[in-house]
Amino acid sequence: MEAAAVRSFLKKYWFLTGLILVSGLTVADRTETLAQVGRWLQAHRGPDLVIFAIFFFSGTALQTEQVRSGLSDWRATATALAVIFVVSPLWALVLGRLPLHPGLMIGLFLVAAMPTTLSSGVVMTGAAGGNMANALMITLLANFSAIFTVPVVLTFLVGDAAGAAGVLINKTALMVKMAKLVALPLGLGILVRPTFQGFYKRRGINPNVVNGCFILAIVWIAVSKSRPTIVNGLHLLPSVVLLVAGFHLGLLAAAAALGRLLGLGRGRLESVLFMGSQKTLPLSVLIQTALFPQYGEALVFCVCHHVIHLIMDGYLVGRLQTGRKE
Repeated sequence: MEAAAVRSFLKKYWFLTGLILVSGLTVADRTETLAQVGRWLQAHRGPDLVIFAIFFFSGTALQTEQVRSGLSDWRATATALAVIFVVSPLWALVLGRLPLHPGLMIGLFLVAAMPTTLSSGVVMTGAAGGNMANALMITLLANFSAIFTVPVVLTFLVGDAAGAAGVLINKTALMVKMAKLVALPLGLGILVRPTFQGFYKRRGINPNVVNGCFILAIVWIAVSKSRPTIVNGLHLLPSVVLLVAGFHLGLLAAAAALGRLLGLGRGRLESVLFMGSQKTLPLSVLIQTALFPQYGEALVFCVCHHVIHLIMDGYLVGRLQTGRKE
């Protein structure tokens, strides 16, 4: 019975378990064998190739036939985008006034500048009884818009801290890089989606599992690169957890307040809650690795945020499901 319970847990939470194992084993390996392989991949364009694959397979997995119906609820869409691109950076600025370690502050700003997730938010919206078509519309708009918003918002948030760290954020170069590694593969994946959907069905492949494995790979490469800094900064972990929880809780509260203010009831509010507050992990890891590799604490923040927001939102889904039955 216990073995069956373990298998059931791992099947349900395999991605969270994988994130913890990949990060933990790479940090705990004193021989640094895992880290050396990860650093070799880092030096040979590994992150770029993995990110391209992540967004390509995300495109093949999106149920794009629902996009048209998702356009109808423009009020919920606009509210979620406002939380993603306006409320999130402003809330990060407020929290950034706390006496934070520089690495944690950069991690906070990195996450705040990110668009929404590509899959988990849509799934949780549907599980909570919300409009999945609207959630999908928000996903596409946010991730394509991120090409232009992320470089601008990140420069605005990090500001003098980047200069002090000797980091020059070239907005144009970052936009071009994101267009190549986010918009292009995502668009290609959407174009070939019908062919891949048939292949997935014939082979019994879950595209979300494939994508999850690539995300674990990009996290492993990034942890390998920043391992020395992470090891020296493990004492900051309690602060990271508190900061992550406070940041995500603030976004959920803002999304709920704006949704209620605009008259979004059950069935419409869920997409604003989950899509507005969740942040994509792969892109934040890529930018941390490219621009702030000396701040391993920033990577810890990015990974911890992903784990904790999935746990918090999973609990919220259960509460919303219970409320719907009553």
